[in-house]
Amino acid sequence: MMLFFIGCTPSLQFEVNGTVAIMNGELTSDAPDQVATLLEENPNIEWIELQNCPGSLDDHSALEASRMIRSANINTRVPINGEIASGAVDFFIAGVQRTVVEGGKVGVHSWSNGDVEGSEVPESDSEHDLYLNFYEDMGISSDFYWFTLNAASSDGLHYMTQDELREYELINTD
Repeated sequence: MMLFFIGCTPSLQFEVNGTVAIMNGELTSDAPDQVATLLEENPNIEWIELQNCPGSLDDHSALEASRMIRSANINTRVPINGEIASGAVDFFIAGVQRTVVEGGKVGVHSWSNGDVEGSEVPESDSEHDLYLNFYEDMGISSDFYWFTLNAASSDGLHYMTQDELREYELINTD
């Protein structure tokens, strides 16, 4: 098992064990470089297990890193004791196959630009396009995006139920 910190801050950490990378920390502007390094140094990774990932500090970079996971055909899962929120949920969604073990927590909320909540922005506004385009590319209905905006304010958090995870197709079911 190998534990390493990628980048100059320990915000995002990966512990690699065979074909699984265990992820902890926040996605920052360094996330695309960190994920590129992870994939280059560990070409046999099949799964990323998100354990304690509170979100992102830079949504554009987080979505770029997320797209890299999808392009590499990586699967994602949240373990029984895992907790992800906000931008880390987007990273999770990028997994080709996605699993949340019962007991794992997936928290969503509205975004904010500091002045206004995403839920207050008219649906026709281009402010939503970054997220709507990402979800479309990941095969997730825009209904999920609108759900997140209304589930909790930017300073709150709504933990999704297993039924909600299935309803919005965030987890793969057979």
